[in-house]
Amino acid sequence: MKIAVTYENGNIFGHFGHTAQFKVYDVANQKVEKSEVIGVNGQGHGALAGFLKQNGVDVLICGGIGGGAQRALSQAGIQLFGGVQGNADEAVNAYLNGSLSYLPDIQCDHHHHGDHNCGDHDCASHDCGGHCGHHH
Repeated sequence: MKIAVTYENGNIFGHFGHTAQFKVYDVANQKVEKSEVIGVNGQGHGALAGFLKQNGVDVLICGGIGGGAQRALSQAGIQLFGGVQGNADEAVNAYLNGSLSYLPDIQCDHHHHGDHNCGDHDCASHDCGGHCGHHH
């Protein structure tokens, strides 16, 4: 199994569509065999799901993520655990032992910012600014 984490300086990066790199963990028998950090070469949002699929990823752990990216991931058959913060390695270990805390219904969808407090999952610190960065 392969687990990918949005990655920045050892921690889980807070917005899927803006991540510059993923840390990908190869897992066997509930243990991490090896891991590597891979850059996404400037791909964003929808393209990232295809990028993960090409790399054989089964599970994604991330911070904030928009609805379109969630749909792309589910179409690619990748299981999503969003709303996760903190150290990337620790999150993967928590996932493997069943103690990962995540938000099952995370939304950082740029069309519905009035419906929830984006600050709940740290989107605000990543320039969500009411549009989740879709105007770049």
